[in-house]
Amino acid sequence: MKTDVFNFGVLLLEIVSGKKNYSSYHSECQLNLIGYAWEVWMDGRVVELMDSTLVNSSNKDEIMRCINVGLLCVQDHAGDRPSMTDVVSMLTNDTVQLPTPKQPAFFIEAKREITTEKNCTNELTISVMEAR
Repeated sequence: MKTDVFNFGVLLLEIVSGKKNYSSYHSECQLNLIGYAWEVWMDGRVVELMDSTLVNSSNKDEIMRCINVGLLCVQDHAGDRPSMTDVVSMLTNDTVQLPTPKQPAFFIEAKREITTEKNCTNELTISVMEAR
């Protein structure tokens, strides 16, 4: 259900960040792009997600809007994800108020122990499917 919307959200985050979803983007824990985008969104550090060529862009508000829409598209529950019609409206009409995204699918919160060593467990596996 709403897999096209989910895939579009991943694509949008990949375009804005210049990164691929299946790579690792966190120094302490293995997070994919969706997990990394969620962490920087929650910490208010969204600028860190942007591709370096876009950071000084005059369209920063549009880029932030794209990140917000991307995160809305990858929300865990399909019923929370917008329709593609809504996505197009959100991206083309800057007067539309965007909702706050909820936690995305395939995001495993890092469990960090309070010790001198930094440990992290992530039981997420990613399969790359190839056509025959």
